[in-house]
Amino acid sequence: MRHACAGRQFGRNTGHRKALLRMLVTALLKNEKIETTVAKAKEIRPLAEKMITLGKRGDLHARRQALSFIQDEIVVRGLFVDIAPRFAARNGGYTRIVPTRQRMGDAAPMAVIELVERQKKEAAASKTEAKQKS
Repeated sequence: MRHACAGRQFGRNTGHRKALLRMLVTALLKNEKIETTVAKAKEIRPLAEKMITLGKRGDLHARRQALSFIQDEIVVRGLFVDIAPRFAARNGGYTRIVPTRQRMGDAAPMAVIELVERQKKEAAASKTEAKQKS
């Protein structure tokens, strides 16, 4: 019986599963958009949103808590300086999961998980590129 055993196991032992989830959250915060399976996207969503909430707090203890999970100082710096201020007026729901396709090898349902405030950054980047080309 699996009573009160929340979370997916992904066919991995505990250490491997924790490392996988930490790696996926780090990649999401670094690139602001990743494609993975639907199950993994649903598992990393609360972890990523907790990291963004820590970034919004902005104090030293929150930074150290984020570093204990993410373990990439550049990503944590970007989280506290760039990502968290974008979500200052939002009380949650920082990510979205969009189903995309079936993976070729095993027909696993794939999805894109991305930050909600990502489009504004892309629009600003494309405007900057257009100005540079002119």
